[in-house]
Amino acid sequence: MKLKKNTLSKKVDAFNLQELLVVLVIIGILILIALPNLMPMISKAKSIEAQNQLKHLGSMQRTHFYMHSKYSNDFNAIDFVVPLTNKNGGKAKYSYEIIEATTNTFKARATAIVDFDGDGVFNVWEIDQEQNLKEIIKD
Repeated sequence: MKLKKNTLSKKVDAFNLQELLVVLVIIGILILIALPNLMPMISKAKSIEAQNQLKHLGSMQRTHFYMHSKYSNDFNAIDFVVPLTNKNGGKAKYSYEIIEATTNTFKARATAIVDFDGDGVFNVWEIDQEQNLKEIIKD
């Protein structure tokens, strides 16, 4: 009686650990080369949060102005819910404040609480009663 060769011990081609580590190191180096070029796009994408919230705040102020003939410096009076920041258990990367509110004018500011590119400068956006959205300090 002939014994059949065991088919379970068939050798499978595969990569060894050193080859996988070399590939991971090469990928890491490529990411480090590309990251400085991508940082401005990352900061710009994160600043969209501030722009959207300030536009919403501006429209809430406009509605309050139409109803009461003046702008308000109170978020509750205009029914604007300030998003929770990362420090307070939320996801917002900006803090919001109304820095000026008179009968005919208002100005609101969004200040980044995170330094997106690590240079020590925090991004700041402002909006006024004319819905003019300006980046005051670029990160």
